[in-house]
Amino acid sequence: MDRLGRLDLTQLRALDLLVTTQSVTRTASLMSVTQPAISNMLARLRETFDDPLLVRQGRSLVCTPRALALAQPLRAILTQLDSLAEPVIFDPATASLTLSVAATDYAIHTVLLPFIARLRVVAPGIRIALHDLNGETAQDHLERGVLDWALLSSEACTPTLHAQKLFHETWLCATRLGHPALSGGMTLDRFCKADHVMVSPDGGGFEAMTDAALRRLNLKRHVAVSASGFLTVPDLLTRTDLVAVLPSRLLATRHDLTVFAPPAPLVLPGFDKYLVWGERTHADPAHRALRKLLSDTCHDLALPSSNQHGHSLTTDVMPTRAR
Repeated sequence: MDRLGRLDLTQLRALDLLVTTQSVTRTASLMSVTQPAISNMLARLRETFDDPLLVRQGRSLVCTPRALALAQPLRAILTQLDSLAEPVIFDPATASLTLSVAATDYAIHTVLLPFIARLRVVAPGIRIALHDLNGETAQDHLERGVLDWALLSSEACTPTLHAQKLFHETWLCATRLGHPALSGGMTLDRFCKADHVMVSPDGGGFEAMTDAALRRLNLKRHVAVSASGFLTVPDLLTRTDLVAVLPSRLLATRHDLTVFAPPAPLVLPGFDKYLVWGERTHADPAHRALRKLLSDTCHDLALPSSNQHGHSLTTDVMPTRAR
């Protein structure tokens, strides 16, 4: 082991060429070094292996039995070392890995479900582990490799992690079809007088960004129901006279609801949705390809169009923290 520890990769490549060419001159030319440099390497190799390795016979060099015995294992070692530097090619059809992703129910429904549907077609060997998003632990879990991805809004992103903006989300109001307040159009006064349902990710909250925006207009609304997740709200709207403020992508396919913009002059800003990941997988070819597939999926998704009779429209705002 002490002898082998004195070897370096350049010496091993020199020995491989010396055995193959049986020529110091030819080896020096192939390695783009001087003949004395090859002669010095050969001297060190002889000392390491305690064998002449190549000896002069007439005007030529010939390999000793020890050198010939080294030839095959040396070539195998160098081939394996060369393979380490070859680029890794990601083949989705044969790829096999598990991707751990944390997201809210809204992000799972609007972003990850379409992504997984595509993934099942192009990369059926990749498994997806979906986790509930915990904003307090997401950064630590990404940095430690417990999670591969998290879908976060911009305020939850940190400089220690990589992030890519997927899309900008806006907010819409929604009610059941035929809601009495819609007769003649939903005014801001009718909006405030209606009973509302909102999402409180931490549970039990009855105020959100919509309430802050109303206060700036010296107005308020009454929140009758606080839900911990987004996905139950549209179904609740179909069974009640409640009004909700929800992300537009969540309402894109809900033709059983009336969807409308926040009544003027109420202005509700949207938010950016980001894909966030750690340094561990940043350069990995498979993860790069999967991130691109997710980004392409988001860009290809149809956004809601404007309509007041069961389709969709534009902007709106909502709860704090993770979305």
